[in-house]
Amino acid sequence: MIKRTLYFGNPAYLSLKDKQLIVRLPEVEKNSQLDPLFKQQEQATIPVEDIGVVVLDHQQITISHGLLDALMQNNVAVITCNNTRHPAGLLLPLQGNTLQHERYQSQLAASEPLRKQLWQQTIIQKIKNQAALLSQQQIDAGRLYPVYNNVKSGDSENAEGVAAAFYWSNIFTKIPASIESAPGNLFRRQRDGLPPNNYLNYGYAILRATMARSIVAAGLLPTKGIHHHNRYNAYCLADDLMEPYRPIVDQLVIHIILKHGITDDLSKVIKADLLTIPVIDVKMDGENSPLMIATQRTAASLVKCFAGEQRKLTYPELS
Repeated sequence: MIKRTLYFGNPAYLSLKDKQLIVRLPEVEKNSQLDPLFKQQEQATIPVEDIGVVVLDHQQITISHGLLDALMQNNVAVITCNNTRHPAGLLLPLQGNTLQHERYQSQLAASEPLRKQLWQQTIIQKIKNQAALLSQQQIDAGRLYPVYNNVKSGDSENAEGVAAAFYWSNIFTKIPASIESAPGNLFRRQRDGLPPNNYLNYGYAILRATMARSIVAAGLLPTKGIHHHNRYNAYCLADDLMEPYRPIVDQLVIHIILKHGITDDLSKVIKADLLTIPVIDVKMDGENSPLMIATQRTAASLVKCFAGEQRKLTYPELS
């Protein structure tokens, strides 16, 4: 079942009743002139079991502890945004799988050669997807072919960085000049850089939450990555497994730029497009499936790799 992504960008009261998320609006609740029956009819309800991701994007949103508990029990990823309306936090359940202890053990016991091989596969697929997206934009991606064909175990020669330098200097060069502030050859991928870096940041945050949710559901420890390791990062494994998915977000960002242009501030229309990331169709093993399902398959394949049941991770393929 495809789970829903809910976005709240205005003041709201969010609570739980009969396993339903209840949405009430302050301007309605505080208006003493409105009939109580009308107020009740104006409440929106959504079954908690249908929800996969919740984005809280306003400083005047009130959410009840009962609702948070229900969201955690249903493995919902809750993203909180800061006062600049950009994703700043991610809340996930501590336990998402009945075999969690067993899977933690196999994950923590994974040998370094195995982790290096898994990272090699990850980078190969990431660069392949980057090359495919460049080709879609009618950009010669020939320089990336020998790069992904020669990725070493653990990416010891930093093929990822070599590919990134070429990829980011070319990915937006086909954006029509009529679009205001088009980056062209001047684009630099930096978290705090000029637009459309803000589009990419927001999209990657949604992707990261979706991947982290799948990792927890698979019974894996999101803190323990196969490559990334940072004492301050609770989602190293999500950052690892989302790498081959990033070009899918980049592809969506290109479509958004062509439709809405490039702006300093993310409008609700642009955010609405970025919030479709969990349900974007991606190709995996020759079949199309929503990205949220694909991340679940990727996490499940990693479980099997740690258990010694298979040697290859399952990733989406851009073509």
